[in-house]
Amino acid sequence: MLQKVLVIDDSRFQIQVLRMALEKRGFEVLAALDTAQAGIFARHHIPQAIVLDINMPGGSGIDVLKRLKRSTKTQNIPVIVVSGNEDPDIKNVALQLGAKLFLAKPVDTEQLCAAITRLLALAATSKPDVQS
Repeated sequence: MLQKVLVIDDSRFQIQVLRMALEKRGFEVLAALDTAQAGIFARHHIPQAIVLDINMPGGSGIDVLKRLKRSTKTQNIPVIVVSGNEDPDIKNVALQLGAKLFLAKPVDTEQLCAAITRLLALAATSKPDVQS
């Protein structure tokens, strides 16, 4: 079964770039174009990782991150923020709210894919083995 990554970004171009890079590495990619879709997709599909933009119509990625981390369904999903917002305060807030990493746009897709793979491996090793 493919691991699902939810990409939340209002740029269709950015979603397509990330989709191609992630699918090439064997991930299933879901995409949300705004903050309303983001919450619905995250709760309904329960992805293994989320790539989140900050500046979007209908609210900010910070609002999405807060909601994700408050929900018992989504609070443990690793979130990587990918943003063109260079405000260091935004980066600090995102990390304090539980984002695992903050990458600047334009993002290096190799770096992003490696980070997702690393986070998913860490998540897998921290879960108890229920198959024994």
